[in-house]
Amino acid sequence: MKTFDYVKPATIQEAVAAASQPGAAYLAAGTNLLDLMKGGIARPSRLVDITHLPGLDRIEALSDGGVRIGALVRNADLTHDRSFARRFPAVAEALLSGASAQLRNAATVGGNLLQRTRCAYFYDVASACNKRDPGSGCDARNGENRLHAILGWSENCIATHPSDFCVPLVALDAVVEIEGQAGRRDVPLEKFHRLPGETPQHESVLEAGEMIVAVRLPAEAAKFATHARYLKVRERTSYAFAVVSAAAALHVENDRIVDARVALGGVAPKPWRAREAEAILSGAHADVSLFGRAAQAALADAKSSGDNGFKIELARRIVVRALTLAKAGTPERMPALPASPFAAISGDVIHA
Repeated sequence: MKTFDYVKPATIQEAVAAASQPGAAYLAAGTNLLDLMKGGIARPSRLVDITHLPGLDRIEALSDGGVRIGALVRNADLTHDRSFARRFPAVAEALLSGASAQLRNAATVGGNLLQRTRCAYFYDVASACNKRDPGSGCDARNGENRLHAILGWSENCIATHPSDFCVPLVALDAVVEIEGQAGRRDVPLEKFHRLPGETPQHESVLEAGEMIVAVRLPAEAAKFATHARYLKVRERTSYAFAVVSAAAALHVENDRIVDARVALGGVAPKPWRAREAEAILSGAHADVSLFGRAAQAALADAKSSGDNGFKIELARRIVVRALTLAKAGTPERMPALPASPFAAISGDVIHA
Protein backbone atom coordinates (compact mmCIF):
# COMPACT_ATOMS: atom_id res chain seq x y z
CA MET A 1 0.00 0.00 0.00
CA LYS A 2 1.27 3.47 -0.86
CA THR A 3 2.07 5.72 2.09
CA PHE A 4 -0.30 8.66 2.57
CA ASP A 5 -0.97 11.72 4.70
CA TYR A 6 -3.88 11.55 7.13
CA VAL A 7 -6.03 14.65 7.70
CA LYS A 8 -8.87 14.99 10.21
CA PRO A 9 -10.70 18.28 9.49
CA ALA A 10 -13.12 19.83 11.98
CA THR A 11 -15.69 21.16 9.51
CA ILE A 12 -17.14 20.35 6.10
CA GLN A 13 -15.43 23.41 4.65
CA GLU A 14 -12.04 22.29 6.00
CA ALA A 15 -12.65 18.82 4.60
CA VAL A 16 -13.43 20.19 1.14
CA ALA A 17 -10.30 22.35 1.19
CA ALA A 18 -8.14 19.39 2.23
CA ALA A 19 -9.67 17.05 -0.35
CA SER A 20 -9.24 19.58 -3.17
CA GLN A 21 -5.50 18.87 -3.22
CA PRO A 22 -4.29 16.48 -5.96
CA GLY A 23 -4.26 12.84 -4.88
CA ALA A 24 -6.69 13.28 -1.97
CA ALA A 25 -9.58 10.96 -1.16
CA TYR A 26 -12.33 11.04 1.46
CA LEU A 27 -12.40 8.33 4.12
CA ALA A 28 -15.67 7.33 5.81
CA ALA A 29 -16.23 3.65 6.61
CA GLY A 30 -13.65 2.62 4.01
CA THR A 31 -15.46 -0.64 3.19
CA ASN A 32 -14.55 -0.24 -0.48
CA LEU A 33 -11.68 2.25 -0.44
CA LEU A 34 -9.43 0.26 1.90
CA ASP A 35 -9.76 -2.86 -0.26
CA LEU A 36 -8.83 -0.79 -3.32
CA MET A 37 -5.81 0.67 -1.53
CA LYS A 38 -4.58 -2.72 -0.32
CA GLY A 39 -4.84 -4.07 -3.86
CA GLY A 40 -3.02 -1.13 -5.41
CA ILE A 41 -6.06 -0.05 -7.43
CA ALA A 42 -6.47 3.21 -5.53
CA ARG A 43 -3.31 5.05 -4.47
CA PRO A 44 -4.30 8.27 -2.71
CA SER A 45 -1.54 10.44 -1.30
CA ARG A 46 -3.89 11.96 1.30
CA LEU A 47 -6.87 10.57 3.22
CA VAL A 48 -9.39 13.10 4.54
CA ASP A 49 -11.23 11.49 7.45
CA ILE A 50 -14.82 12.78 7.58
CA THR A 51 -16.24 10.20 10.01
CA HIS A 52 -16.52 12.66 12.90
CA LEU A 53 -17.98 15.68 11.03
CA PRO A 54 -21.13 16.95 12.78
CA GLY A 55 -24.59 16.76 11.24
CA LEU A 56 -23.86 14.14 8.58
CA ASP A 57 -25.24 11.15 10.49
CA ARG A 58 -28.88 12.24 10.77
CA ILE A 59 -32.13 11.07 9.19
CA GLU A 60 -34.29 14.20 9.05
CA ALA A 61 -37.97 14.63 8.20
CA LEU A 62 -38.35 17.73 6.02
CA SER A 63 -41.13 20.28 6.30
CA ASP A 64 -42.38 19.48 2.80
CA GLY A 65 -42.84 15.79 3.67
CA GLY A 66 -39.60 14.54 2.21
CA VAL A 67 -36.64 13.04 4.05
CA ARG A 68 -32.97 14.02 4.18
CA ILE A 69 -30.39 11.30 4.83
CA GLY A 70 -26.94 12.42 5.93
CA ALA A 71 -23.98 11.00 4.03
CA LEU A 72 -22.60 9.31 7.17
CA VAL A 73 -25.82 7.51 8.10
CA ARG A 74 -25.00 3.80 8.29
CA ASN A 75 -26.84 1.50 5.90
CA ALA A 76 -28.09 -0.65 8.78
CA ASP A 77 -29.39 2.36 10.72
CA LEU A 78 -31.34 3.61 7.72
CA THR A 79 -32.78 0.18 6.99
CA HIS A 80 -33.95 -0.32 10.56
CA ASP A 81 -35.43 3.15 10.97
CA ARG A 82 -39.09 2.12 11.19
CA SER A 83 -40.52 5.40 9.94
CA PHE A 84 -38.21 5.40 6.92
CA ALA A 85 -38.88 1.73 6.09
CA ARG A 86 -42.66 2.26 6.20
CA ARG A 87 -42.51 5.25 3.85
CA PHE A 88 -39.84 3.89 1.47
CA PRO A 89 -39.99 0.09 1.72
CA ALA A 90 -38.23 -0.64 -1.58
CA VAL A 91 -35.20 1.34 -0.40
CA ALA A 92 -35.09 -0.61 2.87
CA GLU A 93 -35.47 -3.87 0.95
CA ALA A 94 -32.57 -2.93 -1.35
CA LEU A 95 -30.32 -2.12 1.60
CA LEU A 96 -31.15 -5.41 3.31
CA SER A 97 -30.20 -7.33 0.17
CA GLY A 98 -26.76 -5.72 -0.05
CA ALA A 99 -23.49 -7.05 1.38
CA SER A 100 -23.46 -8.69 4.82
CA ALA A 101 -24.92 -7.56 8.13
CA GLN A 102 -21.44 -6.64 9.36
CA LEU A 103 -20.75 -4.45 6.33
CA ARG A 104 -24.17 -2.81 6.54
CA ASN A 105 -23.30 -1.85 10.12
CA ALA A 106 -20.24 0.03 8.86
CA ALA A 107 -21.01 1.22 5.32
CA THR A 108 -22.39 4.72 4.82
CA VAL A 109 -25.01 6.21 2.53
CA GLY A 110 -22.54 8.51 0.79
CA GLY A 111 -20.03 5.71 0.32
CA ASN A 112 -22.69 3.46 -1.17
CA LEU A 113 -23.28 5.94 -3.98
CA LEU A 114 -19.54 6.14 -4.70
CA GLN A 115 -18.56 2.48 -4.51
CA ARG A 116 -16.52 1.26 -7.46
CA THR A 117 -17.39 -1.49 -9.90
CA ARG A 118 -16.68 -5.10 -8.96
CA CYS A 119 -15.37 -5.98 -12.43
CA ALA A 120 -12.57 -8.52 -11.92
CA TYR A 121 -10.37 -6.80 -14.51
CA PHE A 122 -10.66 -3.49 -12.64
CA TYR A 123 -9.39 -5.25 -9.50
CA ASP A 124 -6.55 -7.06 -11.30
CA VAL A 125 -3.71 -4.56 -11.75
CA ALA A 126 -2.11 -6.91 -14.31
CA SER A 127 -5.15 -6.53 -16.61
CA ALA A 128 -5.92 -3.70 -19.01
CA CYS A 129 -8.68 -1.47 -17.63
CA ASN A 130 -9.55 1.97 -18.96
CA LYS A 131 -11.37 2.80 -15.73
CA ARG A 132 -8.27 2.16 -13.63
CA ASP A 133 -5.63 3.12 -16.22
CA PRO A 134 -7.12 5.33 -18.97
CA GLY A 135 -6.06 4.32 -22.46
CA SER A 136 -4.83 0.87 -21.50
CA GLY A 137 -7.78 -0.99 -23.01
CA CYS A 138 -10.57 -3.19 -21.65
CA ASP A 139 -9.68 -6.84 -21.11
CA ALA A 140 -13.27 -7.54 -20.09
CA ARG A 141 -14.40 -7.11 -23.71
CA ASN A 142 -12.85 -10.45 -24.68
CA GLY A 143 -12.61 -11.98 -21.23
CA GLU A 144 -14.96 -13.41 -18.61
CA ASN A 145 -17.86 -11.02 -19.00
CA ARG A 146 -21.09 -12.89 -18.34
CA LEU A 147 -21.97 -10.48 -15.51
CA HIS A 148 -21.16 -7.28 -17.38
CA ALA A 149 -23.33 -4.51 -18.82
CA ILE A 150 -26.13 -4.85 -21.37
CA LEU A 151 -27.17 -1.18 -21.28
CA GLY A 152 -25.16 2.02 -21.47
CA TRP A 153 -21.78 0.39 -22.08
CA SER A 154 -19.13 1.49 -24.56
CA GLU A 155 -16.18 -0.19 -26.25
CA ASN A 156 -14.02 1.40 -23.55
CA CYS A 157 -15.83 -0.11 -20.57
CA ILE A 158 -18.54 -2.71 -19.99
CA ALA A 159 -18.47 -2.74 -16.18
CA THR A 160 -21.66 -2.47 -14.10
CA HIS A 161 -22.45 -0.29 -11.11
CA PRO A 162 -22.74 -2.53 -8.01
CA SER A 163 -25.13 -0.62 -5.73
CA ASP A 164 -28.49 -2.06 -4.66
CA PHE A 165 -29.39 1.06 -2.67
CA CYS A 166 -29.11 3.37 -5.70
CA VAL A 167 -31.66 1.45 -7.79
CA PRO A 168 -34.84 2.38 -5.87
CA LEU A 169 -33.35 5.81 -5.10
CA VAL A 170 -33.10 6.53 -8.83
CA ALA A 171 -36.65 5.30 -9.36
CA LEU A 172 -37.94 7.61 -6.61
CA ASP A 173 -36.21 10.78 -7.88
CA ALA A 174 -33.62 11.05 -5.12
CA VAL A 175 -31.40 14.13 -5.08
CA VAL A 176 -27.74 14.26 -4.01
CA GLU A 177 -26.53 17.24 -1.99
CA ILE A 178 -22.90 18.08 -2.81
CA GLU A 179 -20.56 20.48 -1.00
CA GLY A 180 -17.59 21.95 -2.85
CA GLN A 181 -15.31 24.94 -3.01
CA ALA A 182 -17.99 26.85 -4.92
CA GLY A 183 -20.64 26.06 -2.32
CA ARG A 184 -23.48 23.57 -2.19
CA ARG A 185 -25.36 22.17 -5.18
CA ASP A 186 -28.07 19.58 -5.80
CA VAL A 187 -27.86 16.89 -8.49
CA PRO A 188 -30.60 14.37 -9.30
CA LEU A 189 -29.21 10.91 -8.59
CA GLU A 190 -30.26 9.87 -12.10
CA LYS A 191 -27.68 12.34 -13.43
CA PHE A 192 -25.04 11.81 -10.74
CA HIS A 193 -23.32 8.78 -12.30
CA ARG A 194 -21.80 9.02 -15.77
CA LEU A 195 -21.87 6.49 -18.59
CA PRO A 196 -18.36 5.42 -19.68
CA GLY A 197 -18.29 6.72 -23.26
CA GLU A 198 -14.70 7.65 -24.05
CA THR A 199 -13.80 8.47 -20.42
CA PRO A 200 -14.79 5.57 -18.13
CA GLN A 201 -12.42 6.84 -15.44
CA HIS A 202 -14.93 9.65 -14.74
CA GLU A 203 -17.70 7.83 -12.89
CA SER A 204 -19.68 10.72 -11.40
CA VAL A 205 -20.24 14.45 -11.75
CA LEU A 206 -18.15 15.22 -8.65
CA GLU A 207 -15.41 17.78 -9.17
CA ALA A 208 -12.11 17.87 -7.25
CA GLY A 209 -12.74 18.16 -3.52
CA GLU A 210 -16.52 17.88 -3.75
CA MET A 211 -18.19 15.78 -1.09
CA ILE A 212 -21.63 14.18 -0.81
CA VAL A 213 -23.26 15.56 2.34
CA ALA A 214 -26.78 14.11 2.03
CA VAL A 215 -29.35 12.35 -0.11
CA ARG A 216 -32.95 13.61 -0.24
CA LEU A 217 -36.11 11.75 -1.14
CA PRO A 218 -39.09 13.94 -2.11
CA ALA A 219 -42.44 13.68 -0.32
CA GLU A 220 -43.97 12.38 -3.55
CA ALA A 221 -41.88 9.19 -3.24
CA ALA A 222 -43.90 8.12 -0.19
CA LYS A 223 -47.08 7.75 -2.25
CA PHE A 224 -45.67 4.44 -3.54
CA ALA A 225 -45.27 2.99 -0.03
CA THR A 226 -48.02 0.37 -0.34
CA HIS A 227 -46.92 -0.91 -3.77
CA ALA A 228 -43.11 -0.90 -3.96
CA ARG A 229 -40.62 -3.77 -4.20
CA TYR A 230 -36.95 -4.40 -4.87
CA LEU A 231 -35.91 -7.77 -6.28
CA LYS A 232 -32.39 -9.06 -6.78
CA VAL A 233 -31.15 -12.11 -8.68
CA ARG A 234 -27.70 -13.23 -7.56
CA GLU A 235 -25.54 -16.30 -7.73
CA ARG A 236 -25.66 -17.04 -4.01
CA THR A 237 -28.05 -16.02 -1.26
CA SER A 238 -25.76 -13.81 0.80
CA TYR A 239 -22.99 -11.29 0.24
CA ALA A 240 -23.24 -11.28 -3.57
CA PHE A 241 -23.77 -8.51 -6.07
CA ALA A 242 -26.72 -8.53 -8.44
CA VAL A 243 -26.69 -10.39 -11.71
CA VAL A 244 -29.76 -8.25 -12.38
CA SER A 245 -32.10 -6.41 -10.03
CA ALA A 246 -35.21 -4.26 -10.33
CA ALA A 247 -37.09 -1.69 -8.29
CA ALA A 248 -40.79 -1.27 -9.07
CA ALA A 249 -43.09 1.28 -7.46
CA LEU A 250 -46.75 1.79 -8.36
CA HIS A 251 -49.38 4.29 -7.28
CA VAL A 252 -52.59 2.35 -7.81
CA GLU A 253 -56.18 3.61 -7.61
CA ASN A 254 -59.12 1.34 -8.46
CA ASP A 255 -56.79 -1.15 -10.18
CA ARG A 256 -55.46 1.60 -12.44
CA ILE A 257 -51.82 2.65 -12.27
CA VAL A 258 -51.81 6.39 -11.72
CA ASP A 259 -48.02 6.63 -11.64
CA ALA A 260 -45.18 4.12 -11.99
CA ARG A 261 -41.46 3.98 -11.36
CA VAL A 262 -39.06 1.31 -12.64
CA ALA A 263 -35.28 1.05 -12.35
CA LEU A 264 -32.74 -1.70 -12.96
CA GLY A 265 -29.47 -2.69 -11.32
CA GLY A 266 -26.64 -4.96 -12.42
CA VAL A 267 -27.25 -4.13 -16.09
CA ALA A 268 -25.39 -0.87 -16.73
CA PRO A 269 -22.48 1.31 -15.57
CA LYS A 270 -25.01 3.31 -13.52
CA PRO A 271 -28.38 2.66 -11.87
CA TRP A 272 -30.73 2.48 -14.84
CA ARG A 273 -34.08 4.35 -14.85
CA ALA A 274 -36.55 2.70 -17.26
CA ARG A 275 -38.66 5.70 -18.23
CA GLU A 276 -40.02 4.00 -21.37
CA ALA A 277 -41.51 1.30 -19.15
CA GLU A 278 -42.98 3.89 -16.82
CA ALA A 279 -44.73 5.61 -19.72
CA ILE A 280 -46.40 2.35 -20.74
CA LEU A 281 -47.56 1.61 -17.20
CA SER A 282 -48.90 5.02 -16.21
CA GLY A 283 -52.65 5.33 -16.70
CA ALA A 284 -53.18 1.67 -17.60
CA HIS A 285 -54.98 -1.17 -15.81
CA ALA A 286 -52.45 -3.40 -14.08
CA ASP A 287 -52.12 -6.92 -15.48
CA VAL A 288 -49.39 -9.35 -16.50
CA SER A 289 -49.60 -8.50 -20.21
CA LEU A 290 -49.06 -4.83 -19.40
CA PHE A 291 -46.07 -5.72 -17.26
CA GLY A 292 -44.63 -7.76 -20.12
CA ARG A 293 -44.88 -4.80 -22.51
CA ALA A 294 -43.23 -2.57 -19.93
CA ALA A 295 -40.39 -5.05 -19.51
CA GLN A 296 -39.85 -5.19 -23.26
CA ALA A 297 -39.65 -1.39 -23.36
CA ALA A 298 -37.22 -1.31 -20.41
CA LEU A 299 -34.78 -3.59 -22.26
CA ALA A 300 -35.45 -2.39 -25.82
CA ASP A 301 -31.97 -0.91 -26.16
CA ALA A 302 -30.15 -3.73 -24.38
CA LYS A 303 -27.39 -5.57 -26.23
CA SER A 304 -24.83 -8.11 -25.20
CA SER A 305 -21.33 -6.85 -24.41
CA GLY A 306 -19.92 -10.37 -24.51
CA ASP A 307 -21.06 -13.68 -23.08
CA ASN A 308 -23.99 -12.09 -21.27
CA GLY A 309 -26.92 -12.11 -23.67
CA PHE A 310 -28.88 -14.20 -21.14
CA LYS A 311 -29.09 -11.13 -18.89
CA ILE A 312 -31.46 -9.39 -21.30
CA GLU A 313 -34.20 -11.99 -20.91
CA LEU A 314 -33.41 -12.37 -17.20
CA ALA A 315 -33.82 -8.61 -16.71
CA ARG A 316 -37.14 -8.65 -18.56
CA ARG A 317 -38.41 -11.40 -16.29
CA ILE A 318 -37.34 -9.71 -13.09
CA VAL A 319 -39.06 -6.48 -14.18
CA VAL A 320 -42.30 -8.42 -14.69
CA ARG A 321 -41.84 -10.17 -11.36
CA ALA A 322 -41.08 -6.95 -9.50
CA LEU A 323 -44.12 -5.23 -10.99
CA THR A 324 -46.33 -8.20 -10.16
CA LEU A 325 -45.20 -8.19 -6.53
CA ALA A 326 -45.48 -4.41 -6.30
CA LYS A 327 -49.07 -4.60 -7.51
CA ALA A 328 -49.83 -7.26 -4.88
CA GLY A 329 -48.65 -4.86 -2.19
CA THR A 330 -45.72 -4.24 0.09
CA PRO A 331 -45.21 -7.14 2.53
CA GLU A 332 -46.14 -6.37 6.12
CA ARG A 333 -42.74 -7.66 7.22
CA MET A 334 -40.83 -4.84 5.53
CA PRO A 335 -41.25 -2.15 8.22
CA ALA A 336 -40.26 -4.59 10.97
CA LEU A 337 -36.74 -5.53 12.00
CA PRO A 338 -35.84 -8.90 10.46
CA ALA A 339 -35.49 -11.90 12.74
CA SER A 340 -32.25 -12.86 10.95
CA PRO A 341 -29.98 -11.27 8.33
CA PHE A 342 -32.07 -12.96 5.63
CA ALA A 343 -35.59 -12.63 7.09
CA ALA A 344 -36.45 -9.74 4.79
CA ILE A 345 -35.10 -11.51 1.71
CA SER A 346 -37.71 -13.87 0.38
CA GLY A 347 -37.25 -16.73 -2.04
CA ASP A 348 -38.66 -14.42 -4.71
CA VAL A 349 -35.49 -12.34 -4.51
CA ILE A 350 -33.27 -15.27 -5.22
CA HIS A 351 -35.46 -17.27 -7.55
CA ALA A 352 -37.46 -14.54 -9.36
